[in-house]
Amino acid sequence: MKIEEANIDFGKYETVIGLEVHAQMLTHSKAYCSDAYQYGAEPNTQISPISLGHPGTLPKHNKKVIVNAIKMGLACNSNIAEHQYYARKNYFYADLPKGYQITQDKTPICTGGEVEIRLKDGSTKKIGITRIHMEEDAGKSMHDQDVYDSLIDLNRAGVPLIEIVSEPEIKTGEEAYQYISEIRKLVRYLDICDGNMEEGSLRCDANISVMLKGAKVFGTKVEVKNMNSMRNVQRAIDFEIHRQIVAIENGETLYMETRNFDAIKGITLTMRSKEGAADYRYFPEPDLPPLHITAPFINGVKEQMPELPKALYEKFTKSFGLNEYDAQILTENKDIAAYFEDILKHTSNAKAAANWLMVNVKGYLNEQAIGINDFVLQAAKIAEIIELIESGKVSNSAASQKIFPEMIKEHHLSALQIAEKLNLIQESGSDELQVWIDEALARFPDKVLDYKAGKQSLLGLFMGEVMKASKGKADPKIATQLLKETLEK
Repeated sequence: MKIEEANIDFGKYETVIGLEVHAQMLTHSKAYCSDAYQYGAEPNTQISPISLGHPGTLPKHNKKVIVNAIKMGLACNSNIAEHQYYARKNYFYADLPKGYQITQDKTPICTGGEVEIRLKDGSTKKIGITRIHMEEDAGKSMHDQDVYDSLIDLNRAGVPLIEIVSEPEIKTGEEAYQYISEIRKLVRYLDICDGNMEEGSLRCDANISVMLKGAKVFGTKVEVKNMNSMRNVQRAIDFEIHRQIVAIENGETLYMETRNFDAIKGITLTMRSKEGAADYRYFPEPDLPPLHITAPFINGVKEQMPELPKALYEKFTKSFGLNEYDAQILTENKDIAAYFEDILKHTSNAKAAANWLMVNVKGYLNEQAIGINDFVLQAAKIAEIIELIESGKVSNSAASQKIFPEMIKEHHLSALQIAEKLNLIQESGSDELQVWIDEALARFPDKVLDYKAGKQSLLGLFMGEVMKASKGKADPKIATQLLKETLEK
């Protein structure tokens, strides 16, 4: 008898999730030959006898790939193997021209380590790393270009990858989402991968199983593929957890299989069954010599590394006094974080700098669909605006709505020059302010009596009239104080 989902106690189960993330390396050439690779190039134009595995051709180490892999290992606090060798992973697929991939088997370049994630409730969790190893990509099969045949594009064959394999310590779709987010952030900070899941340069496979809480044996593992965004990783995992628990509760047998995620329907579908572990017949790659990595070489790589998101987050919250939300947003992007630090070279008001960057600057960047590196205003210009507001020379609204847009058009001028050009310098002299205040109160003698009778909410009405009379030039802080003093006479 089928159990209704409403009657299932989902809380008595726990989930075991391990993620395998493939990151495509930013290099000028492929993993083991000099072929170039550019996303979107004409099919089969970035190939050579070496990447196609023709007889008599020999692979060669790519130093940049090795450096990139070490950078990722150092960022995850992994151990870097001193001695390692490459292996051949043998299997047949139409877009695998050599019939094998050059990869690493028993001696991955990095082992151990962890990635710390931050969840929505503000808590943190460390996800262990099993290994990071180097390998090459396969080509690409295209099933939707021709009515009758599948087409093969081998441009991607031989493109360098690192595979980051997590420990099975992820418990929810949200944790998986945050883990992928952190991996993407790290590879972008390190400049080793562009992190674009939509283009396939960052790809994720999830191994998911469920079991009763406290059980000692994992449930049947199901692999889910074809998740082309971080949100889809979370959606696919959430669906699969639900599907497996419902199946178990209804007495169904779960099978080890590979499933595909349908992003439109939000469901996973069977691709192929896995009756046992695949036998890839790994053996040492005979054409590549063993790799020996020395401690001085690793130290040299370490010196090239930028300040990483976690360190910046700590600096922004502890040294600059930002709240956790602001620090999280500002460290999402390395270039945004660098721009923020540049602003602070010219002002000590970190909160104002964060607000201007997150609201005004990022708002403009989003409207124009450009990155911070294409923004015309230097960080010092934002500091100039902040200084004008702090000195009381302009209001925050005038700075946001008038000075900032005008500076983008005429970025050779200073913020003060723009403010003077637009006649936005605030009047703080008491004589001029008193004239505007007296005019405002004279218009509403009955409201003045109401205010004096205790209706203090009318202060906003009077201030609005003062600002209108001054055409926005009255210093709000000084004007408010003078207005109160006048009303209390």
